[in-house]
Amino acid sequence: MDKVNITKAKSLINNATNIVVTAHKNPDGDAVGSALALYHYLKNSGKNVSAILPNSFPSFFNWLPGAEDIFIFEGEEAKATGLIEEADLIFALDYNALHRTGDVKEVLEKAKADFILIDHHQQPDEFTVNFSDVTACSTGQMIFQFCHAIEEDLDWITEEICQGIYTGIMTDSGSFRFPSVTAETHEIIAAMKRTGFNHAHVHQQTFDTNEISKLRLLGHSLSNKLELIDGCKAAVISLSRKELDGFNYKPGDTDGLVNYALSLAGVNMAVLIKEGNNIVKMSFRSKGEFDVNTFAREHFSGGGHKNAAGGACFISFNETVSKVKETIKKYTAELNY
Repeated sequence: MDKVNITKAKSLINNATNIVVTAHKNPDGDAVGSALALYHYLKNSGKNVSAILPNSFPSFFNWLPGAEDIFIFEGEEAKATGLIEEADLIFALDYNALHRTGDVKEVLEKAKADFILIDHHQQPDEFTVNFSDVTACSTGQMIFQFCHAIEEDLDWITEEICQGIYTGIMTDSGSFRFPSVTAETHEIIAAMKRTGFNHAHVHQQTFDTNEISKLRLLGHSLSNKLELIDGCKAAVISLSRKELDGFNYKPGDTDGLVNYALSLAGVNMAVLIKEGNNIVKMSFRSKGEFDVNTFAREHFSGGGHKNAAGGACFISFNETVSKVKETIKKYTAELNY
């Protein structure tokens, strides 16, 4: 990490009285894990620190140490707003712009605090100090790099911090199978393992605590809703609100579902389309040179990474499904893909 920015960040931390750690709306494993890892690091450094997330996160992350200390803006707006107003330093984790924080955006925009961005998404806004690395597999990896650069040793590592960092890296890298995973990623895991960190426990708590309704939704999705788009090397899974409700859907139940579609031989681009309340959300994944970040930005008000991005539509569910399919056909034809 840039030494000049590390020096600035270290000064901001040392001079801060109240620190707030934030992450994006609909927090995933990288957002929750990164936030809690940094929360524990700052807390262990003697700082008065609070973690605030815009809304609730999947229940299979409740086991993470410190999860019970997180303030959820959606249900604790007054308390969270007060903490942001009193903060003199705010960390922006795993998002590249304030609008990614949903309703917290307006409060953050009014904050008098300095901001430190630690993120790996493309085209970040400018904050007081920016640590942006679009090549990083996860913000969790960047949290390790940040803390290591601040301390210049590994004495700060604890089991709680490792659990947060590993959760972020593991979930955002597809359990280490995405191209963004590098030798340094594995070196970071090795450094944590040498401290006695139990990585298997993190995996078990995250992936081996499924409810039967989630597995039945997976079965329905693959058996009945997976479609191949002829001539486009693409696959789509679409789930309506009625279907989700029929399987007692909870946040996180469709995490990783789009990767099943991408795993098909000959498929280089996959989409999960999911109907929400007054919005239809999409998760895009790709292999190789198919740039879903550009695809999502140009057509579905989204973005992310080259091989993993998100998007949204505000038309009806059926209209969105049709639009996605037609857009994929036109996009691939234009690229002669």
